[in-house]
Amino acid sequence: MEKVKVFLSDSQVLFREGIHFILSGEDDFEVIGETTSNQEAFTLIESNPPNIAVLGMKDDKASGAEITRRIKRNFPSISVILTLDKKEEEQIFTAIKSGASACITKDTDPEYLLDIIRVVAQGSYPIMEELLLPALASMVIAEFEEMTAVNEQFDNLLGSLTPKETQVLTTIAAGNTIEQVAEKLDITEETIRRNLRLILNKLVSNEQARALIEAAQRSMPSILPGSVKRNGKEAEYVTKAEFNEFKDTLMERLKSFIGELA
Repeated sequence: MEKVKVFLSDSQVLFREGIHFILSGEDDFEVIGETTSNQEAFTLIESNPPNIAVLGMKDDKASGAEITRRIKRNFPSISVILTLDKKEEEQIFTAIKSGASACITKDTDPEYLLDIIRVVAQGSYPIMEELLLPALASMVIAEFEEMTAVNEQFDNLLGSLTPKETQVLTTIAAGNTIEQVAEKLDITEETIRRNLRLILNKLVSNEQARALIEAAQRSMPSILPGSVKRNGKEAEYVTKAEFNEFKDTLMERLKSFIGELA
């Protein structure tokens, strides 16, 4: 049986070596590289792509979430597991939006760690279960509400919640368990998880699209107020034609990118 190739990156050497030691005792895994820097990790992953990358969330130069977004943009088939010092809601939400398949704390039991890596290797997204937490469900609802204005500017190109998805998240946010949600909404738990997976996909897609929009804005200063020179003088606003030209170009890039994610 072909082994699952794993790459490890964490600034805490003993923790990283501990994972390496655990994986070395299993016949179905092979650690193909490791480093203390997420930036270096991406360079090494580019030259020798693994099946799974285990990255530390915290890094002085590039966070695990930032490198995860870069990996998923360039190597969609690589699954990423992010390691956290402790589970904090904001960090978990950032991990979810980055495209990570799972996030674990550094005090995770070795057997549980192996279980997580194995299910991720099979294409599962254990991180989806985090959306069953009321606080995380509330964050998701707020995220999509925040994106509404941006979405309207780009002809609803970004993903938005369906009425059913909103209903599921609202019921979870109210403090209900998955069993209670199923009973209240008269749907199966499988249907709830199917909706959560769709929500997860939209969150990741929107986060990548947001990054693309921000990058485009930075690289095209002519769209920013006060940055355009006309007749040797600085203009306060761009013209409508200039903005429409920028928007059309950006939308084509977004459509191409989101099509690759689908």
